[in-house]
Amino acid sequence: MRSIWNGSISFGLVTIPVKTYSATDRTSSVSFVRIHEKDGAPVQYRKICELDGNEVPNEEVGKGYQPPGDDTIVPITDDDLSRLPMPTAKTLSILSFVDPAEIDPLQMDKSYYLAPNGASAAKPYTLLREALEHHRKVAIGKVAMRGRESLAMLRAHDGALVMHQLLWPDQIRPATEVVPDDVEIRENEMTLAETLMDSLGELDPAELHDDYREAVEELVAAKLEGEEPVAPAAAASGAQVIDLTAALEKSVRAAKGGDTGAESESASVTPLRGRAKKSAAKSTAKKSGTTQRASARKTGAAGTRKAPAKKTAAKKSATAPKAAGGRTKGASAAGKSTASRGTAAAKSASKSTATKTAAKKTTAKKAGKRSSA
Repeated sequence: MRSIWNGSISFGLVTIPVKTYSATDRTSSVSFVRIHEKDGAPVQYRKICELDGNEVPNEEVGKGYQPPGDDTIVPITDDDLSRLPMPTAKTLSILSFVDPAEIDPLQMDKSYYLAPNGASAAKPYTLLREALEHHRKVAIGKVAMRGRESLAMLRAHDGALVMHQLLWPDQIRPATEVVPDDVEIRENEMTLAETLMDSLGELDPAELHDDYREAVEELVAAKLEGEEPVAPAAAASGAQVIDLTAALEKSVRAAKGGDTGAESESASVTPLRGRAKKSAAKSTAKKSGTTQRASARKTGAAGTRKAPAKKTAAKKSATAPKAAGGRTKGASAAGKSTASRGTAAAKSASKSTATKTAAKKTTAKKAGKRSSA
C-alpha cells in the first residue's frame, strides 16, 4: 500500500510518528464511463472557463472560496493555507478517551490504518494500542488532512491502530422530519420482533458479496460473447403488511427454516377485523376435529391393547397343564371334561332362567285379572 499522509500522534508528552494508509478499497465497486450513444466513444471531461469559453489545462486550475449567499469568489493559494495557524496540520492531537458507544455511527466518514514510522515509534505505538484495548476506550482528537481539519477517532483493531475521520456535530442533520408519529406497539409484537432477531443468527462476513457487481460482470461477459443477457427473475412486489403479528410469525418460521406454506410468498394478510371471527371459528373447528381424532385413537388403542390380553390369558390356560404336570394326554382329557361340565352347567342355567321368566309372566297375568275384576 502507498502512504497517503505522514504525521504523528500527540499522546500527552509522547509523540508517535506514523504513516497513514487507506483502510478501504472502493475500486471494486461498479463504476461506469460516459459514452456517446451514437458511436460508443467515451465522452471526455474538459475544464472550460466560463468567462472566455476556452479549455483550461490542469496546471492553471486553482482554488477559490465562495461565501454562502454571495456570488463573489475569493482566490485562495496554497501559500495562504500554509500560513494559517493549524497545529493539527501534521499532528493528530488526542483530546480525550471515551467509550466507543458514545460515538454516533453517523459521524463515521473515512477509515485509515496507522503504522509506526521508524523503529523508534514501534514501542509508543504498541503502548497506545495496548492501552486502548485494555481500557476498552477510543481516542478522540483533531487532525488536518488534505487541506481541512476534522475530528478523528483512534481505536485498536486487528493488532493495528485505525483512525476514523469523523464529521463535525453540526454536519449531522436532525432526524425530526423523518420520525413517525406516536405508534402503539403491543407486547406480543415486541416479543415476536425480538424472537425474529434472535432466530436470524450471527452474521458470517465470508458470505457477504456484491450481487449487483456479479450481475453486471455476467451482463458484460454475455455482451462480449454476442449472447443475449439472461433476464433476471422478477422480484416479488413490496408486500403491504396489514397484520403485523401474522407477518412477524411467518418471518420467525421462515428464519428458523420452518415450512410457511403458500402464505409465505407474500406478507400481505387479511385485515384484523375480518380475521378475528374467521380465525376463531377455524380454531374451534380444528380443536373439535382434533379432539374427535384423539378420542378415536384412544378407543382404537384401548381395543388393540385388550385383544392381546385375552390371547395371553388363553395361552396361559393352555400352557397351565404343562406347568402343573405333566402329561399332555391327561391335560387334554381334563380340558374336555371341564368343557363338557361347563356346557352342561350353562344349559341347566339357561333352563332355570327360562322357568323363572315364565313364572313371573304368569304371576303378572293373574295380578292384572284381579285388578280388572
